[in-house]
Amino acid sequence: MHKNKTRRSRFRVLSSGFVFWFGAAFTFVVQGSAFAEVTKVTITTRATVADGQAFGSTGPYEKLVGTIEFALDPADRHNKPIVDLEHAVKGPDGKVHFTSDLFVLRPVDSSKGNGVLLFEISNRGTKGMLGRFNRARSNDDPTTAEQMGDGFLMREGYTLVWVGWQFDAPRLRVEAPAAHVMGRVKVSTIQNDARNEATLNDLPASYVPVDPNDPTATLTVRNLFRDQPTLLPRSSWRFGPPSDNGRARLILDSKFEPGRVYEVDFAATGARVAGVGLAAIRDAASAFRYRTDLPVRGRTAYVFGISQSGRFLRVFLHDGFNTDEHDRKAFDLVWAHIAGAGQGSFNERFALPGYSSFPATRFPYTDLEQVDASGHRDGILARYPKALQPRVIYTNTPVEYWGQGRAAALTHTSLDGARDLTLPDNVRSYFLAGTQHGEAAFPPAPGQGQALPNPIPQGEVMRALLRAGHRWVATGTPPPQSTYPTLRTGSLTTLDKLRFPTLPAVTDPRLVEPPLPPLPFLVPQVDADGNDVGGIRVPEQTVPLATTTGWTFRAERIGNPTTIVALTGSYIPFARTRAERETKGDPRPSIEERYKDKSDYLTRIRAAAAGLVKSGFMLAEDVDFAVSRAARHWDWAATR
Repeated sequence: MHKNKTRRSRFRVLSSGFVFWFGAAFTFVVQGSAFAEVTKVTITTRATVADGQAFGSTGPYEKLVGTIEFALDPADRHNKPIVDLEHAVKGPDGKVHFTSDLFVLRPVDSSKGNGVLLFEISNRGTKGMLGRFNRARSNDDPTTAEQMGDGFLMREGYTLVWVGWQFDAPRLRVEAPAAHVMGRVKVSTIQNDARNEATLNDLPASYVPVDPNDPTATLTVRNLFRDQPTLLPRSSWRFGPPSDNGRARLILDSKFEPGRVYEVDFAATGARVAGVGLAAIRDAASAFRYRTDLPVRGRTAYVFGISQSGRFLRVFLHDGFNTDEHDRKAFDLVWAHIAGAGQGSFNERFALPGYSSFPATRFPYTDLEQVDASGHRDGILARYPKALQPRVIYTNTPVEYWGQGRAAALTHTSLDGARDLTLPDNVRSYFLAGTQHGEAAFPPAPGQGQALPNPIPQGEVMRALLRAGHRWVATGTPPPQSTYPTLRTGSLTTLDKLRFPTLPAVTDPRLVEPPLPPLPFLVPQVDADGNDVGGIRVPEQTVPLATTTGWTFRAERIGNPTTIVALTGSYIPFARTRAERETKGDPRPSIEERYKDKSDYLTRIRAAAAGLVKSGFMLAEDVDFAVSRAARHWDWAATR
């Protein structure tokens, strides 16, 4: 077995029309027009990972690092949705050429894998699925045994694939071609302290003002997104020199006030054809599953995306990119995690793919067709005939119901918020009750919110759903039925009917700003403790030591404490004793009033975990881990 070594061999020309070179790089060059979408795959690094350790019956894994080169025909109907593709430079073949980064973790012996290419849509150049499924620490170049976590995805036999799609990501990017167009850019920023300068980190470095002194450029300020913005005098602000990472900067003479929303609008140059990132994901998946002449291969393909990249997948589906240029499925399973009803600026002129400070909710919200107020009919899956629709999984937390720009309830209710909808048979939606957008570290430490951030775990449910999703595709066995808050059961409610208790030093969540544009504001109903009553309740929420929410208000020290921290929840611990809670005026029973002792608490945790196993939301092999984590939770909560 090779181990962190590069093998060299002689040059060979193979009869199938491609070139294979074993050496410092492995290069596959495809000739002719039959496979024009992917024209070249170059592997610059090939190395065994985790010191060659075997992951169950799958055996050892290796990583491949390199690039993929693509060619897109602007006249092809499958590429018509790519905004400004016709304004990019074309090669002699009349096609637009570009390159994406590639990173793969695969079984050394492919015959021992499960035959599935599991793509992750990278979130701003990062790799997140090893953390979500393997309990690994985040790393951009996972190589060591520790960086593989507990190896769950490897034991399951997946080939893990990351392909660059975001042109302004710091790594794992797509080199999107320039779009020879002009236009305007609008982007907002919120600072956490008073300062004269603000770096526009969500703005791609290539986007620069046509004229830094342009009198038509504007800067506005407001407290909430729904407020009418105040226009600041043009003489009071200016563009500063770029930051160290090349991002544009603003200088405001009177200083940026913490917590307020500042929005700049200016005529810009430096546009890119951002939508080629959608085609890169489509064509890489198609090439790797349908062709036999490339270094990465699989019988089928799934794709997973978190937050920004979950919103990317909703755009990917909506814009028709799950059908390749030969009218075949790119992915059989599409899983958008913590995206809510959001989409994003991924396929438009002067796109802002990394933009996080704006309302992302965008029609259509549901998979099936719906009609908006203007009479426009559309749906996330409306562009696909039944035979070409993938199976789809949505997972959301309370944050996506509460947070500005997510409005997750609209994915399963009518546009007016008056009735529940029935999801298609090929779609599942799951609500991870009592968790936040991305679980906080445990034990929780003070952050930007008035309360501690929410550490309630999601990983055990995610692992169970992945295995269920695989069975769904591989054998047709349906996964657990969708589980989310509904109007019918009263587990989904309007804000005015929320039964959240009055808690000491906790801001009333009924003050949370509703979604924009004006839409129904429906949130999960709660019990007497303030914990969500619907959805999948993990053991540490079923047997609680705290109230855990999908919202938290900004701390006074970072300004504007009447609005919430983006994508963050609250952990509001119970009092340890009855005397303590009575002193504080806390209506929630204390820990000593709920549980006899630690043993009683853990017995209930194990029973809750067993219930999740029975319902298909936890794997039997993860029960001991869940109990162990709960034990650490008890030790901290009971002695803090």
